[in-house]
Amino acid sequence: MRFAEKLADLRRRAGLSQEQLADRLGVTRQSVSKWEGGAAMPDIGKLISLSELFGVSVDYLVKDYLDAPEGEADLDQAQARRLEEKVDDLTRYIRGTVYSYDSRLRIFGLPLVSVRIGFARHQKLSRDHVARGFIAIGNAAVGVVSIGLVSVGVLSLGVLAVGLLALGAVAFGAAAFGIAVLGILALGVSAVGIYAGGVAAMGAKIAVGVAATGAVAVGQEASGAHVLLWGNGLTAGEVEAFLLAHCPDLPGLLLRALSWLGAHIR
Repeated sequence: MRFAEKLADLRRRAGLSQEQLADRLGVTRQSVSKWEGGAAMPDIGKLISLSELFGVSVDYLVKDYLDAPEGEADLDQAQARRLEEKVDDLTRYIRGTVYSYDSRLRIFGLPLVSVRIGFARHQKLSRDHVARGFIAIGNAAVGVVSIGLVSVGVLSLGVLAVGLLALGAVAFGAAAFGIAVLGILALGVSAVGIYAGGVAAMGAKIAVGVAATGAVAVGQEASGAHVLLWGNGLTAGEVEAFLLAHCPDLPGLLLRALSWLGAHIR
């Protein structure tokens, strides 16, 4: 019996479709179809996976003169359990593992804490892989407080963060802090906002940075209607007096933060 025939026979006896077998091996259904049609052979790694999945030797799979082991057609319950365990182990390896946790305590219908951490190999990101809770932690997180690679929340921390207060490599929010940021108040390496501060800052009202562009701009290189150049150095008091002269209604905390930043431009 050829490999193609053995594979098709083993798959059918295991109750798997071509698509299900492909999913467990991390290949396409077309690949399985080619194997069973004799148009292609799997690589050694996939042969080993097939041998473990079906409980047969690699020799049996690749050597045409070897018949099926005696009694293989009638696996007893113990053998079936062992085969199922091997399938589960192989599936976990191929698909990866996502750790999931939702606390029983809920606030407004949301779990107090929701966690989804791990990886899902050969799978698309789905709702099951997104942490959703009052406090959400995961690869992708949505919550009042969210922490993750991609996070959305009132307070959001992540590589990509979106929220009222957002901290991340890329951040969008009412107040955004990070490397590339966009917000009403934006502080970062590259910052765009109504009030912006950073290495490169662009602000609709105020911009403070090494390179700053805004209606009121403070920087080593600055452009705008009202400009204060850093020159040989500025003190926080000088920056504060300049900002108050052109934005007298600036909130105190924001005034002090921008003044400190303006005094420490390098």
